[in-house]
Amino acid sequence: MNRPEEEVSLMPLPDPRRNGARKHGRGNGAGKRRRIVTIGTAIIAVAAIAIGIIVFNESSEPTGPLPVHLPPASESYLGVYAKGLPDSYGPVTAFTDATGAKPDIVMYYSGWYVPFPTGFAKTVANHGAVPLVQMDPDGINIARIASGRYDGYLSSYAEAVRAYGDPVILSFGHEMNGNWSDWGYRHTSPAAFVAAWQHIVNIFRVLGAKNVTWLWTVNIINDSRSGKVDSNLRQWWPGSSYVTWVGIDGYYLKPNWQFAPLFGPTIAAVHTLTNAPILIAETGAVPAAGQPAKIDDLFAGIRSYGLLGFVWFNSTNTVGQAFGLGSPAAITAFKKGASAYHRPGS
Repeated sequence: MNRPEEEVSLMPLPDPRRNGARKHGRGNGAGKRRRIVTIGTAIIAVAAIAIGIIVFNESSEPTGPLPVHLPPASESYLGVYAKGLPDSYGPVTAFTDATGAKPDIVMYYSGWYVPFPTGFAKTVANHGAVPLVQMDPDGINIARIASGRYDGYLSSYAEAVRAYGDPVILSFGHEMNGNWSDWGYRHTSPAAFVAAWQHIVNIFRVLGAKNVTWLWTVNIINDSRSGKVDSNLRQWWPGSSYVTWVGIDGYYLKPNWQFAPLFGPTIAAVHTLTNAPILIAETGAVPAAGQPAKIDDLFAGIRSYGLLGFVWFNSTNTVGQAFGLGSPAAITAFKKGASAYHRPGS
């Protein structure tokens, strides 16, 4: 069912992620944000760059499809983001205790220069889940990524991921088709973003970090706020050999919003680019939208479109909009939907 455009207009909201987080105005309105790099980790990382951990040789770039380590099974992945990650696994434990659902994906936001948190990743793996890192290049010249300016940092990160060994999902510069982040639409050219994405993947390949699932994450395109979201996803597309899964971000903000009009147009646009599996990489519903009904609709939508699953944004954004499960009815709806999911194989 098609819905008038204004009914699915998504408001950009500030976001709690990233240490108290500056909002990167996500398209459909969920406030979210990356972690700010601490002075200490920045100094360490910059020092590593100065030393020059490794010099990346573009001529040694391998070709061919990315290795896939996570099974692309539909209705298999339940993920969560909660305030306090990755400093502590406690927020995930609290979510599991409340819902009875054991997440398969634990997502967090990472600023540039922040090292890969091996200890946290091991904790995630020990709980049977995989970390999803939203690597966001705040304040970074995207064109310089492709030119090699940040190869020291990226190489050290890739080496840490390789040494970790278990599966990792990496998403660089998510929601690049929205204009609320400096790496995105109207701030960075699509060509520069694509070149940076490909360069990063190539570094990980050269260094043998084959345990990465590359998640190319876009904001939903059916947004009526003129100039805020670029619906032409093709110009941001790095190519099938550089992407394992596609992520789509979208949120329920009103009672009459439904999965098909909210996510359907973007899913259709993605299918013109690739047959890669799709994960709803960020989603949630405010209580005013009717959380129990929206949770039912979310699970039904994932099933009807044959998607991998979703990551629930179980937190409150910086303008006070709460997406955490806020009532017994919402928790019951989540438990019911989650009970039908089969955990993905290792």
